[in-house]
Amino acid sequence: MPALDDALARLAGEGGVLVQVTGTQGSAPREAGTWMAVWRGALTGTIGGGQLEYQAVAAARALLAGEAGSPAHGAVVRYPLGPTLGQCCGGVVFLRYRRIAAADAPALRAELTAALAPVALFGGGHVGGAIVRLLSGLPYAVRWIDSRDGVFPPALPAQVETEHSEPVQDAVATLPTGARVLVMSFSHAEDLDIVVACLQRLRARGDLPFVGLIGSKTKWATFRRRLEARGFTADELARITCPIGVPGITGKEPEVIAVAVAAQLLQVAPPLAVPPAGGPVQVAGAR
Repeated sequence: MPALDDALARLAGEGGVLVQVTGTQGSAPREAGTWMAVWRGALTGTIGGGQLEYQAVAAARALLAGEAGSPAHGAVVRYPLGPTLGQCCGGVVFLRYRRIAAADAPALRAELTAALAPVALFGGGHVGGAIVRLLSGLPYAVRWIDSRDGVFPPALPAQVETEHSEPVQDAVATLPTGARVLVMSFSHAEDLDIVVACLQRLRARGDLPFVGLIGSKTKWATFRRRLEARGFTADELARITCPIGVPGITGKEPEVIAVAVAAQLLQVAPPLAVPPAGGPVQVAGAR
């Protein structure tokens, strides 16, 4: 189960403490925005392991138990990794501690998904489903789009939202800035319409860092001729990746394709660390 789903499910039955990296200096195991949820007898997510995580879990459970000397709710604590914790990273990590309860679930879901990199996936087929399942465990928020009714599974991870769009290419105009686009609809005609809409948006705004189209080299050669006939230049067509997936992975099973596509996204359009909203934080002190 993806970490966010696990946290929301546990939150329905018990309170916990959200521990979040608010900033780093020098070398650190994880970046700003990374989080874990600490429960009395369990842990969801990770801030990098090692002594830092060990001490953070202990501090969070002390806060849960109301022990004297535990971090205050909302406090940000400074952790020097080298001299204090003996970790080779040698940097500094700032951790914020917040108590969370069932009533916080909607806001928590919105906050943590907002920090994820956006992906727009066009196509509710087997490959699309395999990619969605894989991306739900990675720092991406997925907008899953199809022109057909009833193609999406009833239960989806918290960081996945579905959208019915008819015509399907109209959804391109409303994608968030920075969306990574994956095109794999049930129809080559729809695929072409979506690619055209992406190229038009790139021409106007240039804000889609990756547009990948599933298919063979033969399919792309056909698409290229049709796109050139519509007036798109060679430089513009170079913004489309087809076939998609890292080279060297040759299996055609949906799960194999999903691994290749996810690896390519991580290589060429990696998720960027997004600092938590709310502006500068006040450091509570060292432990």
